[in-house]
Amino acid sequence: MSLHDSHPSVLQRNDPPPLIRAYRGEQPTRTPVWFMRQAGRSLPEYRELRVGTDMLDACLNPELASEITLQPVRRHGVDAGIFFSDIVIPVRLSGVDVRIVAGRGPVLENPVRTAADVAALPPLEPEALAPIRDAVALTVAQLGSTPLIGFAGAPYTLASYLVEGGPSKEQLKTRALMHSDAETWSALLTWCAEITGAFLAAQIEAGASAGQLFDSWAGSLSLSDYTRHVAPFSARALEPVRELGVPLVHFGVGTGELLAAMRDVGVDTVGVDWRLPLDEAVKRLGPDVSVQGNIDPALLRAPWPVLEAHIVDVLERGRAARAHVLNLGHGVPPDTDPTVLTRIVEFVHAHG
Repeated sequence: MSLHDSHPSVLQRNDPPPLIRAYRGEQPTRTPVWFMRQAGRSLPEYRELRVGTDMLDACLNPELASEITLQPVRRHGVDAGIFFSDIVIPVRLSGVDVRIVAGRGPVLENPVRTAADVAALPPLEPEALAPIRDAVALTVAQLGSTPLIGFAGAPYTLASYLVEGGPSKEQLKTRALMHSDAETWSALLTWCAEITGAFLAAQIEAGASAGQLFDSWAGSLSLSDYTRHVAPFSARALEPVRELGVPLVHFGVGTGELLAAMRDVGVDTVGVDWRLPLDEAVKRLGPDVSVQGNIDPALLRAPWPVLEAHIVDVLERGRAARAHVLNLGHGVPPDTDPTVLTRIVEFVHAHG
């Protein structure tokens, strides 16, 4: 499948925005910057808009999801929008009973832990993705030359929520299933890869200019477990997206030892959390991939001179890569002062 003639990636092919240049390994005239979780809870306009609306319902309301995606672009002047959604949206669209519990996160009434449970998982029908396509189209129509990044959770992270029944720091039940029942594990990860790939491809087809795969819980894995039991399914999830020709990004938390394996699933850029300096990450990744990151989110609360020195250090270390997109090493904390994010963007655009 190819992108339609009015797709931003087609229209901007000869003069791509700085973010897309950096993702593809070119050196833009300035370091592009955006923030994971820039859309949402740190913004007062978001909190006002969300009053009385469930999180997953907001994600599936095209007008609401579009407006939330656009809010930080207007406020901060970032170099990209990141599509407002949730990792479990494709699970919900498949018909699985999942909800967001305040203060906890995604919760499933019936965890998926047996071969029969996996066999009962319904497919994600193409028509179920209509709200996603509509939201992306509405957003892209208002972004102008600013690119939109598509969003999806990686198969391992999705599987972790399904098996654990909710968030888990160590994914003990998930990793136990991985090692105890290879056939069920493969079937579960295949299902997760298929719905993730369809979810992300729908966003790209509707107008997103890049795609980012989040493996939030991959940091609980050893390199051998990741390479053998997880990476093939992440690569499978990206297959329908890779055919569309847009740059792809892979990010995980606590994945410093997995970076090269995450690169090898077939992406153009690897996100790095705050634990590993970018120049060290580049040594592990090699010269043929861009990097994204990795301001420590904790320093958003530090005095500006401290934060500024940290930003300068990140920018300098990022020069070791073929190209660098400045971001946080994880998402924006909910209590972040939005003016700090705006100041970071202005500083990076002036000095990065």
